[in-house]
Amino acid sequence: MIPCANPKAQYLAYRDEIDSVIQRVMESGWYVLGKEVSDFENDFAQFNTVSHAIGVGSGTDALHIALRALDIGPGDEVITTAHTAVATASAIVLAGANPIFVDIEPDFFTIDSNLISDAISPRTKAIIPVHIYGQTCDMDAIMKIADKFGLKVIEDCAQAHGAEYRGKRAGSVGDVGCFSFYPTKNLGAIGDGGALVTNNDRLAEKIKLIREYGWEKRYISSKEGWNSRLDELQAAILRVKLKNLDIDNGRRQQHAKKYDELLKELPLELPIIHKNCRHVFHLFVVKTEKRDELKEYLQLHSVNTTIQYPVPVHKQKYYQKMVGECSLPVTEQVAKRILSLPIYPELTEKEISKVSIVLKNYFSD
Repeated sequence: MIPCANPKAQYLAYRDEIDSVIQRVMESGWYVLGKEVSDFENDFAQFNTVSHAIGVGSGTDALHIALRALDIGPGDEVITTAHTAVATASAIVLAGANPIFVDIEPDFFTIDSNLISDAISPRTKAIIPVHIYGQTCDMDAIMKIADKFGLKVIEDCAQAHGAEYRGKRAGSVGDVGCFSFYPTKNLGAIGDGGALVTNNDRLAEKIKLIREYGWEKRYISSKEGWNSRLDELQAAILRVKLKNLDIDNGRRQQHAKKYDELLKELPLELPIIHKNCRHVFHLFVVKTEKRDELKEYLQLHSVNTTIQYPVPVHKQKYYQKMVGECSLPVTEQVAKRILSLPIYPELTEKEISKVSIVLKNYFSD
């Protein structure tokens, strides 16, 4: 079976170095918010060309903490997309605010910036653009809207580690960028983890307080906070992988190019890259009217695929109660047609060839 993602393969690719840093951490006797986390935060800030990176427990925590640090809470509204992992909306609700969903661009799957202004109300406090599948949103347009209406911009970069918009790293354009290090991400831990990045010194300090009980010094809380700490083991592992992230993203791009070459004659809609974006192909997502049938056929022929995401957030029971009737025609159509093919740095040309052969056989039957 060819997996759709393969975090074990990445561990094996860097096993010696990862095993070495794990041993180093274990022998250090310091396992939470120590030198490994500090060094990773410095490296990750430098990678993203920002002043600050703050490690936290997960990507969802990163979004939640960003909202709280920006004083967004009960009664406030946050504009985002329903074509995303539910974590985006979940973080908004955790902060006590209300998600307001806007439709997406059909070619790029990202929030349609042309629709944002109409969704703004006196209660709107922020926009969360989701850089999905490895491609960034139209940040110039989003920042202009935010400036015009006095809104904060929180970039959801959970699927866009190393992606760029007009030469700027994802996460470095808005007020704050939020990352997940779930194992299947382009930069994945061996467990959960997340981070926030920002150029705002004051905001960075608030984030650091919130992630650990609001402590200005140990056991003394000066503001609200809770426990959301990136541990030393994950930070050490992430440092190993971060050194190779641009190279691994380059492999993903090469795989995507190969898929384009092999599949261009088939009745599939292949990914389209925005002219201002460096796409890092967290996922390789195609569209077809025969999605469910094709997925089953691929599975029968030892090719695993996934659907990100089969039910848009605004159509899920809990959020339906919250937002009521909400029509997002592009999002709803896309959810019925998308399919993610296998892609990860260690995927081989032989495996890509097999995937393409199975697809060609399906469409030729």
